[in-house]
Amino acid sequence: MDARRLLIFREVARAGSISAAARALGWTQPAVSQHLAALERAVGVPLLLRGPGGVELTEPGARLLDRADQVALQLHLAEEELADLTSLRRGRARLAAYPSAAATLVPRAVAGLRARHPDVDVELTEVEPPEALGLLESGDVDLALVFGYDGDPAAGRGLVWRPLAAEPVALVLPVDHPLAGRRRIALAQLAGEPWIVGCARCRAHAVALCAAAGFAPSVRHVSDDYVVVQNLVAVGLGVTLLPHSALDAYRHPGVVAREQASFGTRTYGIVHRPGAERVPATAALVRELAGQGAPPG
Repeated sequence: MDARRLLIFREVARAGSISAAARALGWTQPAVSQHLAALERAVGVPLLLRGPGGVELTEPGARLLDRADQVALQLHLAEEELADLTSLRRGRARLAAYPSAAATLVPRAVAGLRARHPDVDVELTEVEPPEALGLLESGDVDLALVFGYDGDPAAGRGLVWRPLAAEPVALVLPVDHPLAGRRRIALAQLAGEPWIVGCARCRAHAVALCAAAGFAPSVRHVSDDYVVVQNLVAVGLGVTLLPHSALDAYRHPGVVAREQASFGTRTYGIVHRPGAERVPATAALVRELAGQGAPPG
């Protein structure tokens, strides 16, 4: 059954005549009659009795009119709901973000979104980039906030990558380390130190830098939690490399951090499926995330 013809039938039934319905629809009378005839052929019974005074519903026509009224109501409600979403009177955006961004960039962006659009909800899932991209590909989130070292992260085929900024990476030492007072430190000076590394991407970056400095780091501890990592460093259990956002989210008083170009940078940005940027709530969250700019220095 053609829904458009059902609504034309409803207009005729409510107007009381084909000519009145044609005027209301802005159509010609023959065009309306053709659609009515096609609907009657589809349902297999007459729906209207035509006479000089207009039309009269048959019993099947009266039954169908009740259903047509329900269809018209549901379409109206759908239009209202979409209008709410388009004007951001309602909406939902699902975001996956890595831990240090979830602690720094995301709260500021979500607060900004709430201030402008109080009825738009953001659902946050904290995961590392590979898991975030998996959630995005499976449709469980709308946006993934991810990072990559010294370049763009692999976003996956068919996904859109929007870089936001790059942040410096710092060498983190205990405050009482012999090199803690120096402004510039060569990694080769730490060849004999125990190392602490984090997620797979962070570990690969640290190992690559150490290899370029001529040694393989002795990895003693592994943790994705930058609070745990800094506490391990503070008590002298190793040294590490951390991005600026991890130190912005939490800075242990027992560590010192030295940023320098030789330690590389971490690029972060947003990944989404094509077309997601046209969904109002998702687009509004992207604007807020992009508006945060580079991490504070």
